[in-house]
Amino acid sequence: MEKMKAAVYTEYGPSSNLTLQEVPKPEPKANQVRVKVHAAAVNDYDWSAVRGKPNVYRLMFGFTKPKRPILGMEMSGVVDAVGSSVQSLKVGDAVYGDISDDNFAAFAEYVCVNPKVLTTKPETLSFAEATALSHASMLAYQGLFDCGNLKENQKILINGAGGGVGTFALQLAKLHNANVTGVDTGNKLNMMRNLGFDHVIDYKKEDFTKSGIEYDLILDAKTTRTPADYSKALKPRGEYITVGGDVSKLLGILIKGPFYKKKMRILALKANKDLDYMHQLIAEGKLKCVLEPKQFTLSQAGEAVQYFGDGLHEGKVIINIAE
Repeated sequence: MEKMKAAVYTEYGPSSNLTLQEVPKPEPKANQVRVKVHAAAVNDYDWSAVRGKPNVYRLMFGFTKPKRPILGMEMSGVVDAVGSSVQSLKVGDAVYGDISDDNFAAFAEYVCVNPKVLTTKPETLSFAEATALSHASMLAYQGLFDCGNLKENQKILINGAGGGVGTFALQLAKLHNANVTGVDTGNKLNMMRNLGFDHVIDYKKEDFTKSGIEYDLILDAKTTRTPADYSKALKPRGEYITVGGDVSKLLGILIKGPFYKKKMRILALKANKDLDYMHQLIAEGKLKCVLEPKQFTLSQAGEAVQYFGDGLHEGKVIINIAE
């Protein structure tokens, strides 16, 4: 049996539990393709899964130990094997996508997935950029437009603005002449100013829910406050959309949000749905992928996840797996 290298963890704990190991190289089923992975990205899912925290997540990850020993839901690479019933892709095709609807195993040299979760990579995008685009841009776009109904010249706030979702959301909102405030901290603040945020708030110094300023739309990538807090920062007809964050606070939005006159919703992501539009914007020079300058290799997957968890990243954290 052929082997491949992967970042594997077999018990919950620190991200250092992710270690480089040799495991069986997967073989595609009839309805799958195998992709030689060039790059993967780190997400909240990986940070929560490796630690098994919050504990409620273990209902999904595995109660006493991980059900999936290999993490990673965003990837790009080249098809190197095709199942017998697959006609949409062929060996040699460069592809990418959010594979969470089919598999969570991108921190590896190879992964087998249904081609329905993959998109052909434009030549204008590097593998790292394509990986960054697949999940975060969809959260940003669907959060702002499908859920948030963003309109021209609105005043919006993005919480957790220095990561992948925030950097895409800013650029998309600016296409509609929005006035955009970003909330984050540390080195991200200068990056956010340079990227074009109209106002930047350091959450360690200022609580935007207590400033008295009201917004037409809040897009939240962190969800660290209660519905009552967010309500204070919304205009009478304002909308609050969360794309992820603290589980207890998300439950608060789900249960208590409907009792407020202002709309509060949790985005139900449709993976990869609007990537063709993102391709168009990138080709027109209207959108770019912001990548964390510090790059990681597959053997450093644990470090990459910890870096993400510590909130040190500017844009998307990428793990380079193959050149």
